[in-house]
Amino acid sequence: MNWTLARRTQAMNPSVIREILKVTEKPGIISFAGGLPAPDTFPVEALREATDQVLSRDGRAALQYAASEGFGPLREAVAAQLRAQGMGVDADQVLITSGSQQALDLVGKVLIDAGSRVLVESPTYLGALQAFAPMEPSFAAVPSDAEGPDPEALHRLATAGTVPARLAYLLPNFQNPSGRTLSATRRDELVAVAQRAGLPLVEDNPYGDLWFDAPPPPPLAARWPEGCLYLGSFSKVLAPGLRLGYVVAPRAVFPKLLQAKQAADLHTPGFNQRIVARLLDDGFLERHVPNIRARYRAQCAAMLAALEREMAGLDVRWSAPEGGMFLWLRLSAGLDATALLPEAVRAGVAYVPGAAFFAEAPDARTLRLSFVTASVEQIDRGIAALANVVRCARAQSPDAPAAAALDTGG
Repeated sequence: MNWTLARRTQAMNPSVIREILKVTEKPGIISFAGGLPAPDTFPVEALREATDQVLSRDGRAALQYAASEGFGPLREAVAAQLRAQGMGVDADQVLITSGSQQALDLVGKVLIDAGSRVLVESPTYLGALQAFAPMEPSFAAVPSDAEGPDPEALHRLATAGTVPARLAYLLPNFQNPSGRTLSATRRDELVAVAQRAGLPLVEDNPYGDLWFDAPPPPPLAARWPEGCLYLGSFSKVLAPGLRLGYVVAPRAVFPKLLQAKQAADLHTPGFNQRIVARLLDDGFLERHVPNIRARYRAQCAAMLAALEREMAGLDVRWSAPEGGMFLWLRLSAGLDATALLPEAVRAGVAYVPGAAFFAEAPDARTLRLSFVTASVEQIDRGIAALANVVRCARAQSPDAPAAAALDTGG
């Protein structure tokens, strides 16, 4: 039988990260590759208690089909949390999704036509590129610096040509992969530019609660609620296996997102929603998330110290994030992070080459490290092994010029 596949399948590609994770499952590999939260932070006992309560009090309702919009008390809790961050949100604007990755898929289906120009940061989240690609957009990378996308470049790309750009996708807090956070000033500038250009913004915020010393500035959506879609997730603060996220949408867009959700899977599992709603009602997150922050802060500090110690003299530059899960490295000129990965794996350490995170003009010298699933001892050993791989590669290219200071925009 010869199957005729839809044209859009040509834009569907395997996740580079998922493929690398298969390699890192080998015994003895210290993996800095996966964007996985630390399993030790999963609140197993609290989830067990909440599960028992849901089953004993609302078991039959929890196991039945549910509303496509989501469980009412959970939507109310999400709206209340966002109002505390300065957003004017009502529960009827909150759509509960199967992780924020599904929210990206729904946004792509509702807002992107074939040929639509979609603006993204440089670098940007690989999963968003994957979610949008089957809609056959034309991606345009916005030049970025350590503070994020350049506002004037955003305006230029938004208004270029005869048809305005369809949307801009932004990750303001502890961005995956670069770790950077947009300052309050840069947020103001970007929103002002988007308003002037009539450019809708898709604000993705899966990491915003994982700050180390101070919370990030208020969301873009707090500055321009009618022009922003806001995506959030419970994966990084509770457990990714629950597959719970959400999208907050202006009322003009919400009905079509809801229809796309109904077509995709009818509804997000109501059982899981009720469990999380139970935890939120109990105030559990306010007690739990500070523990995650403290753990990740210590692991990030350990990795930064190891890099400072082991990479001395190797012309490697790296970011110093204020929260989140990732560090972004740029190797010295002449080195290629993708080409070095097999050598690193043989040395017992893995990372994600940065090239996959660029919609245009990939920077082969970049790579992403996640610090949250490794112990301090593993971080020390893994960074030492990685430094030795870099040292050997440089020895084979002794004439490579010194690297310039890191620009976390790639």
